[in-house]
Amino acid sequence: MMKSETMSTGNELAVDNELDIRGLCRALWQGKLWIIGLALGFALVAVLVSLLMKQEWSTTAVTDKPTVNNLASYFSQEQFLRNLDAKNTFTPAGDQASISDDAYGEFVMQLAAYDTRRDFWLQNPYYIQRKTGESGADAVLLDKLIGAIQFTARDEKKMPNDSVKLTAETAADANKLLRQYVSFASARAAQHLYDEIEGAWAARTQSMKAQVKRQEEVATAIYNRELNNTQQALKIADQQNIDHSMTDATPDRLPDSEMFLLGTPMLQAKLKLLQASGPSFDIDYDQNKAMLATLNVGPVLNAKFQTYRYLRTPEEPVKRDSPRRVFLAIMWGVVGGFIGAGVALVRRRVKTAE
Repeated sequence: MMKSETMSTGNELAVDNELDIRGLCRALWQGKLWIIGLALGFALVAVLVSLLMKQEWSTTAVTDKPTVNNLASYFSQEQFLRNLDAKNTFTPAGDQASISDDAYGEFVMQLAAYDTRRDFWLQNPYYIQRKTGESGADAVLLDKLIGAIQFTARDEKKMPNDSVKLTAETAADANKLLRQYVSFASARAAQHLYDEIEGAWAARTQSMKAQVKRQEEVATAIYNRELNNTQQALKIADQQNIDHSMTDATPDRLPDSEMFLLGTPMLQAKLKLLQASGPSFDIDYDQNKAMLATLNVGPVLNAKFQTYRYLRTPEEPVKRDSPRRVFLAIMWGVVGGFIGAGVALVRRRVKTAE
């Protein structure tokens, strides 16, 4: 008897624990108005809220190293300095990075720099018009705008070129601001390169002046010594009445101590020639003088030369990044549907209990 009662109780518990799929579906169907109504209500609220949210549109630019035409006069001036260094130091030109690589490296550095982004926004009307005058709020806004510019460096495996992305409130603003930022970074890089080449030019000029002066001092010292030797040899020849050459050696092979053996006529001619011609210089001196004349003119540069070229020019985006209204409507519609289903089941259970 007890066994029978135990089995009966177990069967009742098993029945209670079973899920009544048919009853659940019937309950949901009967509460379909709640499910559909809440789903549509939540979706509508999500759409209305998205209308009040700030829009975010983003556009991307892809850049690469500039061509010779982009660099304009900077290329020729930098090449001139490199040739000058190669001549003086005998450094092979192949050991240096290309001029385009150096210029683009400076551009990428400026493009990714925090200070470049900050200075860009501080002078841009887009930020100035949105300032509230409150230092805390303006600082938060500035920090947000700085973060809206994202630079992605090239990766040989994933991305072969550098790219920069800018997010703004409208598609037109995103396109215009990114173009302005790339130009701003390029102008900043060009100014750094311009200042660098001016400093390098001044250093090369001072070095060349010192080199020319040293060559002049050496040539003058040699000239004075030769002039003095000729004068002393002429005095000795006059004293000893040597009026003709007493040696078969050429003047350039004759020691200074025996130069008087050339005789008075030849020594007088040599002295007049030295006085008329002055110090003698080799071809290196003439080349250095010509180079110094060029350096004294100074670099002739266009400070706004372009340090990059576009592989993907910024354009107005066609898809909004945020808010994604369709996604929000679907997501919150599903949430509303689940809540409606819960309401329908609760109401069904209350009616059953009554």
